[in-house]
Amino acid sequence: MKVIICGAGQVGGQLARHLAKEDNDVTVVDQDDVLVRRLIDRLDVQGVTGFASHPDVLERAGARDAEMLIAATQSDEVNMVTCQVAHSIFSVPRKVARLRSKSYLDAIYADLYRRDHLPIDVVISPEQEVAEAALRRLAAPAAFDTESFLGGAAQLLGLAIEPDCAVLNTPLRQLTELFSTLRAVVVGIRRDETLFAPEPADQLYAGDEIYVFAATEDVERTMEIFGKRNRKSERIIIIGGGNVGLAVARALEEAPIKRRVKLIELDRNVAEATADALNRTVVLHGDGLDLSMLEEANLSKADALLALTDDDKTNLLTCVRAKTEGCPLAISLTNDPTLATLKRPLNIDAFINPRATTVSSILRHIRHGRIQAVYSVGDAEAEVIEAMVLGTSPIAGRQIRDIEWPEGALVGAVQKRGKMVLPRGNTLIEEGDTVAVFALSKDVAEVERLFQVSLDYF
Repeated sequence: MKVIICGAGQVGGQLARHLAKEDNDVTVVDQDDVLVRRLIDRLDVQGVTGFASHPDVLERAGARDAEMLIAATQSDEVNMVTCQVAHSIFSVPRKVARLRSKSYLDAIYADLYRRDHLPIDVVISPEQEVAEAALRRLAAPAAFDTESFLGGAAQLLGLAIEPDCAVLNTPLRQLTELFSTLRAVVVGIRRDETLFAPEPADQLYAGDEIYVFAATEDVERTMEIFGKRNRKSERIIIIGGGNVGLAVARALEEAPIKRRVKLIELDRNVAEATADALNRTVVLHGDGLDLSMLEEANLSKADALLALTDDDKTNLLTCVRAKTEGCPLAISLTNDPTLATLKRPLNIDAFINPRATTVSSILRHIRHGRIQAVYSVGDAEAEVIEAMVLGTSPIAGRQIRDIEWPEGALVGAVQKRGKMVLPRGNTLIEEGDTVAVFALSKDVAEVERLFQVSLDYF
């Protein structure tokens, strides 16, 4: 498939890496020649330097025979115009746009001028994706990472193992015997900054970070087994009233669980605009790093603090201060994925990477049929791939134990006829099943080959 990606930043770069890896013909367009050349040197992609919305630039990028265009520049207007030009002049069949402005999103989702007037097939909102990620973190505050799979039937949980965990020094195979009715499986362990897929004989040690697949109904029990208890997050402080902070506050207001939310914003004009846009949230003007401002927001009684400014360092320092003052849960927005290694030494409970959530969302929307979801784990250390099994797939009609999985891959969950089952060695993989597989980055291509997923996107 021939794909044009407009925007060579972190989102565009990650999309290019994913799609090029699957033998797609990818061309990246950006006005920054350095970014374009960097991707050309690192990936098997082509590059064009220029303004993405200009017809001559899209012509050079091969728009006349492109099957998909993804507009992921930093400008909503450029993304929209690029999709319009791709449709009107080049008849590109499928167009995806990343949009941030709520005004545009409200109008598009209301279908006031979408359709033929603004031909965008899929609209991705980074702020909405971050808001949903924040709600998932608040729903499982004891987990440092969480994501839904199999239509919500399964959850991937990231859990830090503490010294008081009851199943320390226990081989993983014994966990299956001890909790025979528990639909949960450990698929990844990060130890000494290295992530690996465990063997049945491997044990858990204090300080490990693990990734567990669990049936949604068994999440609470799974967390208790690993020494985690979810606290109710009823009083929440948000730092930052920009697009992301506003989206999260609005999502919290609209959620069925009622919470008391206070938001701190440094810029007076932004604070006033945010206050006008919200109904029940208390908006305070001030510096979220200022301890007196945090005290005014009643940090001592807060259940959670979310640092959602556009500055990673401010978010990290705010979370550190909140944890120092005794806040049970501190979540930081981090655009730089390399900062993930600071989570444990800084005692921050969870990170949210807006670019990673955006990439996962775009891939989920553009991949149909075989691949149904892709989730990036850590700093692109591993991926979770959810895919439907075709009759021609090499794994169809075989038991899990008989399939030649790569060393860094483990099956986390299987869905048969709409019901999730715990994967065992004798579980038969059949045509029509949906399988979620945890795979280290080096083994992703081999897992995709087993599913035969390098084709059919729409």
